Amino acid sequence: MSQVSNPPSSFGATGPDASELVSRVAQGMHETVDRLAEKAAPAAQKLESTVTHANEALHDQMHRAREVGDEWSESLRGTVREHPLASLMVALAAGVLISRLTR
Repeated sequence: MSQVSNPPSSFGATGPDASELVSRVAQGMHETVDRLAEKAAPAAQKLESTVTHANEALHDQMHRAREVGDEWSESLRGTVREHPLASLMVALAAGVLISRLTR
């Protein structure tokens, strides 16, 4: 009797053809990832630079705001020391006004 052999299936292929196909697909994927990385690198660097500059600007603004707040506090302290009774009357009037507005 003669044996009938099944033709090789492309889905279950093993051997040199399959490993060559896997190798080509992997190489193509590596090249695609490399191209994407090259295109994304400048955008990532620009974003990093923008964030760094924004962070520096925010710290500068915060420092200036703190200095202005300190100057106002010192000015108010000086005014209260020079005119304690007037400061007390202004504080009392402000308290009365706020209490009437919140009723």
